[in-house]
Order: sequence, then structure tokens, then C-alpha cells
Amino acid sequence: KYYTVSKRLCSPDATMSGKRKVEDEAVNGADAEVLQKKQMKFPQRIEEILAKLNKAERDELTGFLGGGGRLGAGRREKVCLIGSGNWGSTMARVCGENVARPDRANLFEKEIPMWVHEEMVDGQKLTDIINTKHENVKYLPGITLPSNVRAVADIADAVRDATLLIVVIPHQFLDKITPIIKQHMHKDAIAVSLIKGVEETETGISLLSTKISEQLGGIDVSVLMGANVANEVARGDFCETTIGYNIKANADVLKQLFDQPNFRVSLVSDVPGVELCGALKNVVALAAGFADGLGLGANSKAALIRIGLLEIRRLGMEIFGEACLTDSTMMQSCGVADMIATCYGGGNRQSAA
Repeated sequence: KYYTVSKRLCSPDATMSGKRKVEDEAVNGADAEVLQKKQMKFPQRIEEILAKLNKAERDELTGFLGGGGRLGAGRREKVCLIGSGNWGSTMARVCGENVARPDRANLFEKEIPMWVHEEMVDGQKLTDIINTKHENVKYLPGITLPSNVRAVADIADAVRDATLLIVVIPHQFLDKITPIIKQHMHKDAIAVSLIKGVEETETGISLLSTKISEQLGGIDVSVLMGANVANEVARGDFCETTIGYNIKANADVLKQLFDQPNFRVSLVSDVPGVELCGALKNVVALAAGFADGLGLGANSKAALIRIGLLEIRRLGMEIFGEACLTDSTMMQSCGVADMIATCYGGGNRQSAA
């Protein structure tokens, strides 16, 4: 009897406002009261519904919700996290929690292998510490990682048959590991890059997402950037982030992988713009740090931020065309928000000051 309501609410972005009614749905009055809570987000609504069902009914409903994923009915995404530093371990917490949710059961496999560059910490292998204590004591101490995140030292084992790659490593490691990833990943794999930076080539600058795509056989690569200080995200402070995408269907899957009540994801069809914001805001942050070191005030820093945003936009449009860094991109977390956060609290600003 909850099927019709659930079908209408199956979008991760769905909300119930006061204007939307459910009297016409196949629910009784008590269920309608639950579903009519204003701004009650989809995960909370569906979990309340699932709690009322027996196991067979629950499996049937989650099968409907997860059956229309990118890979088709009956196939789940196998997520692999490539990197285990401060930001990578933070994403392990976020994604590990999301793939274990009941309403994601038919969309994602529950276990996430995380590639760890093996090292010794107090006489123990870092992978062993993560897998037993569920904490990256070196790069994200004090934060408990979900038990379904498994640290793996061998990159080939970590990415074997993976359909969704989260790439969050220093860019200098890419050339070494991408041939191995290409050999062992699933043929239908997609990727999302969380690496901030660009490369210089003979013809200009090159996006790291483009490099990853080319080195992995032309797969679709999205990017995730935003005002996201890793330790703040890890402890659950509210923030936003932006995913720049090429293919909307892939972006929809990524949103379900990353989006949480305190880690809100927005989608923008502007991969170059989102990625350039993530890389070039650090240049402006250096200028902000110099201004602080010189004893200049808030007016000067505000001017630097405004001018810096305009210069990033001009550069993006010069290289990638008028569709790059439009207002919709600049006003996202990857744009103005990341610039503010970095120019006031980022490491580059502090070093420059």
C-alpha cells in the first residue's frame, strides 16, 4: 500500500511542501501525516516507510528504487576509493555511510575497497590499522570510518571490476597507477576526480579530469569541488559541494553516493568550470595571505577576492568557451564559497601570510 507513494517520492531531491498532498495516494491517514511533514527529505521518508514493511516487502520496494540505476536492473555499482589521505578518508566516511543505507541496497555494493599507499605507523601497517580500528590514525585521526570501508594496499585488487572510481590522490601518482587501473576496472566504469589542480602542456593548461579519462580509455570523468575543509566535513559540520558532469545519468548516481544532510551536493553541467575553480582559487588565496601579512584590512581582501573570481572566469572562458564558468557555476560551492573559505581559512592563505 506504500508503493504508489514511494514511486512518486523516489527522487533523491524530492521534498514534501505544505502544498503537496497525499490524500490521493494508497495510504491511510496515519501514513499521510508522516509523509506530509514539511521539507522532510527522501531518505528519512523512505526509511519510515521501510520500517513498516516485512523483509519480503522491503526487498521488493528497495528493488524498485534501486533497479533503475546506470547499469540497469539487477546490477549494482561497485565503488572503489583511490586514495586514503585526509580528504580521501573523509570521503570514505561519507560514501561508506551512504552505500550502506537501506534505500541504496540495490544501487551500490555495500563494501568499498579503499586503496592505501602502504606505510608503517608505530610498527603496524596502515592498512591493518584501518581495517581493525576503523580509523586512519595518520591522516584523519579521531574519526571513525564505516566498517564496510576496506583498506587495500594493492591497487589492482582495490579496483578489480570496479564500476565507479573515486580518484583522490596527489596528481603526480596518476601516471604510475592509471595503467593498472585500466587493466583491472570494469569495462563500464566511470570516475569522479576530487583532485584540485591543472597540468601545463605544450599547448596550454590541461584538466586532470581529461588526463584521467584519456589514460583510462576515454571513460566519463566528473569532478567534485567545493568549500570543503576535510576535517570539518569528517566531523559532520554542514557544508555544500559541487559535482561538474558531462552525462546527467552518471551525475545522478554520484549524487546518491555523496549527498548527505550535512554534505549537500549540487550538479552543474560544467566540468571545466568546476575544476578550474578548484585549482585556481588557491592562487587567489596566496594573494589574500600576502594582504594579511602586509596588515591590509577586510576591504583589501574583499577586493582581491572579487577581482580573483573575475580573472578565473575570464581565463576559463578564454580557454574553454562561453559555456565555461557561467553565473550558475560561479555561484555554486565550487565558486564563490570555496574562494571565501580558502581566502580566510585555507592553508595557502596561512602560509602566504
